[in-house]
Amino acid sequence: MHNNLPAYFISDAHLGIRIPTCKYREAQLIDFLKSIASRTGSLYIVGDLFDFWIEYKHAIRPDYFAVLHQLRILVEQGVEIHYLAGNHDFALGSFLTDTIGISIHPDAYETVIQGKKLYMYHGDGLVRADAGYRLLKKILHNPFNQKFYRLLHPDIGVPLGSLCSGSSRKVTSKRRHEAFLEEYRVKARQLLSTDIDIVVFGHTHCPEIHHWGNKTYCNVGEWMYSFTYALLENGSMSLWEYHLGQESREITPQ
Repeated sequence: MHNNLPAYFISDAHLGIRIPTCKYREAQLIDFLKSIASRTGSLYIVGDLFDFWIEYKHAIRPDYFAVLHQLRILVEQGVEIHYLAGNHDFALGSFLTDTIGISIHPDAYETVIQGKKLYMYHGDGLVRADAGYRLLKKILHNPFNQKFYRLLHPDIGVPLGSLCSGSSRKVTSKRRHEAFLEEYRVKARQLLSTDIDIVVFGHTHCPEIHHWGNKTYCNVGEWMYSFTYALLENGSMSLWEYHLGQESREITPQ
């Protein structure tokens, strides 16, 4: 465990979907991953690195290769990588652990880093409006259903999964208003009223950081347009924008 070294947090790159910044996004991400290698430490992927992930026994999507390769290099260089499942990570299997060397956490994850107790969760299913999704999540994560889905040829299964992911993303994007974001802050405050020091969420695609006394809530945002990440160093959490070839810009706490 690299408990005293820098810890980085990213979320929601949604690799695999075509957006105007598609090639730029991947170049940004790979450059960022290379930049943290020399500092060793740890990397926490707080869900939805991929827009649709389901593991087939003999097939991995070619458009994921470059980032997967860089993640493997990081592991070989001593960086500890953790992946928290998001709502687009339908079936994280053994490949990421056995081949890449990433620790997988299917639900919320608690750990202690630099003397701070962290609670991390992607964030899907937290708000009241997600009641229907919570039922859908049980269906999608059912082992029998996932086994059945893998019987589809990847040329059918991947486009079908991407179609469902796109529908999910459109629904979520319509709800990113202040009341929606406030529900996440309320949930964070509830967790921080316990022995938790720092709460980390993703999912909303809206980066924000709040320091309430000696407690912190951070939503790490997304890696499609804003390219944001969080950094825990010397027990203090901060939020940053990353831009290829430029100095990272710190986002002011709210």
